[in-house]
Amino acid sequence: MPAPRGPRRRKARRRADMPLLGGARPPIAALLALLLAVAGTTALLLGDRGDTAADTAVLTSQQHVAEDGALSLRASLDESITDLERAAAQFSGAGSAAPDTVLDSLGKVYNKWRGTAVVDPAGGTLLAARGENIPLATVLKGPAGKTGDNGATKDDKDGILGPRLVKLPSGETRMLVVTALRGGEGTRLLVASGTLNVPGISADEDRSLLVVDSAGTVLASDGPSVARKSWAREARRTAAAESAKTPEAAGGHPGASGHLMGERRGDARTVVGYAAAGRAPGESSAAGALGLSVITSVKVTGDPTAVRTQTFGLAAAGILLVLAVLVVWVLLRTLQQPLLRLYLESRRLARGDLDRPVRRFKGREAARTGAALESLRGQLLGGRPTRSGRARGGFGTRSTVVVCALVLLAWAAPLLLFLNRPGGSVSVPRQLVDDQRRRTDTASDRVRKALNEGWADVASVAQTLAAGARTGDAAPADGKDKDRAAADRAVLERTLREHGRYRSVYVIDGKGEVLSRAGDSPRHPAGKPPRADGVAQLATSGKEPSVAAYAAVPGAGGRAVVGEYDPQFLISMVTRPGLGQVWLVDKENRILAADRNHGFRAFSALPSGHLDALADTARKHDGRTTGTATLHRAGGSSDIAAAAPFTGGGAVRDLDWQVVSSQPTSWLELPEYTAQRRTMLAGLLGVSAAVACLGWLHIVVVRPLRALADRAEALAGGDRKTVLFPQHHDEVGAVVRNLELIRQRLARPSGRN
Repeated sequence: MPAPRGPRRRKARRRADMPLLGGARPPIAALLALLLAVAGTTALLLGDRGDTAADTAVLTSQQHVAEDGALSLRASLDESITDLERAAAQFSGAGSAAPDTVLDSLGKVYNKWRGTAVVDPAGGTLLAARGENIPLATVLKGPAGKTGDNGATKDDKDGILGPRLVKLPSGETRMLVVTALRGGEGTRLLVASGTLNVPGISADEDRSLLVVDSAGTVLASDGPSVARKSWAREARRTAAAESAKTPEAAGGHPGASGHLMGERRGDARTVVGYAAAGRAPGESSAAGALGLSVITSVKVTGDPTAVRTQTFGLAAAGILLVLAVLVVWVLLRTLQQPLLRLYLESRRLARGDLDRPVRRFKGREAARTGAALESLRGQLLGGRPTRSGRARGGFGTRSTVVVCALVLLAWAAPLLLFLNRPGGSVSVPRQLVDDQRRRTDTASDRVRKALNEGWADVASVAQTLAAGARTGDAAPADGKDKDRAAADRAVLERTLREHGRYRSVYVIDGKGEVLSRAGDSPRHPAGKPPRADGVAQLATSGKEPSVAAYAAVPGAGGRAVVGEYDPQFLISMVTRPGLGQVWLVDKENRILAADRNHGFRAFSALPSGHLDALADTARKHDGRTTGTATLHRAGGSSDIAAAAPFTGGGAVRDLDWQVVSSQPTSWLELPEYTAQRRTMLAGLLGVSAAVACLGWLHIVVVRPLRALADRAEALAGGDRKTVLFPQHHDEVGAVVRNLELIRQRLARPSGRN
């Protein structure tokens, strides 16, 4: 029985011949789906979140403060351990010095220890002592219960050597460092006791500081008492638990860190930051294995600013929904429907159904192709080839896609470029300004102590060279100078190898002539005598700063040891995450070092006049123990700037240097900037969706459709030799296949058959 004719059969045949992949439908469907997703994302991104954004900025700042304190604590303890171990190595040997001589020499160079002692481990006899009493029983029984590598050597069978934490009967905590003095009289123990505190962070009536161990026990504290606060106990437990984890140095901090939010009482709430003084994988740090953590807390008064964007987000999402429906409807009417109708008309002609004329189409490319099909119908009926003429009227498909893109960009561009811009009147919590000052103080203190420690190392080398010179005086005169130079060079090379802060270490005589050196070429001015003991700036111009530590060799007739600091060492001292741009400047406000994330040109001026003014103001208040900070607004933008001069004296007392920092408020997680970033993200998503899908549509439909119109007109004009073959299995490809069938029929001698 033959199949029934009629609309049902025509629809079934249309579905059977319809291309399933490619064409206009996938990009149009993807555009609609993406625009709906962008609208939903916009409503969610710009939803009101109360005051959590401002809390995030303050909490993150407290975390950075704790990280700075933990880093300074670990660096200070590591430096103390290294100094004692190196001093013990210098006094070891066949001709080792007497215990009293060792402690006296140690006290002349380093003043960081509260007590030192030399102990005979065999009988527990105290051979010499200086300063406060050291609990010898704790020293001899080893660091029981301490986790991690204590720095013990392979011959330290009892685990006596290395650092440990002990609690005195008074309740204070001390760090004991034990190292070996090996010589002709056997192995003795050199022990030093140091105070455990948080260097570089200033406490006040609102801020509290704690140093806790891996069990959460408070070892040192400063500021108001926080022992009974529930959040303090939680912070101690969290810091203690995370201190045992393997640190990954995320965000520039080699250890676990985080923040907590305390309860609100009236207009005040407490925010807490904690950080473990750990060590990164592969990093050598004896203090990093002690399980210490730093906790800082501060009371923040006043409610944070709440930025309301819910209505704006819903309105933007609603507008995008309307535009999405409009754009998709236009594309369906002007692209997909004409393509399907062209396909049906071309298929009808290819099958020989020539009774009805080809319908007229709107749109430039569809109209051109339809006119060519009508001309081909006439030729199949016996007419002559005619030029259908290029249809100049109508709206082209390319113009349609461009207009749709402009409509969507008209929604996305204001979000991306103009709307929700806070300007220079952003509400910045006072706590962030105070934290910028504190962190700049910490950076300044870290640089000052690092330079002072470097000078102490150089002074220790000078003491070692002086002791070697006295030992070598008994040698024959002809070989004394040669042997002394070789011994000096060995000490210098060992110092350069053990300390990465120097680019070169060398010895000069009273006339500035270099006697021996290790490392790069010396930069001490030739022919000039050594500087006075301390840290000196050798140049005020050039490609890179030159800073050196000078220490006279006792009883050597004007000889001095010089250690030149590596510029990369200075850069590493001022590089801290979350502090913005940081510069180390000299007394003329010339830049000597800057954080590696922004770069600098040596001895250039600070990038803004208000930073110079702030540095001058901080320098005038040299009696203060902390720096100064301000919120600067200019030209529609604002930044938090701080300056902290070196305080505390030491070998850098004559430098008059300071650390200057500037943090643009747009980098902070304030509610205004959070709303701006989310608005920009919504606009960027809209631009991406429009460009991706409409660009896809232009490539797979618009360009092939324009080429199809050219081919159809050429075929209607009499081109029977050019074979037409489809490039893709889609609507345009289906029309091309039908045109090829028509060409083959026209190419036959019979014309219609």
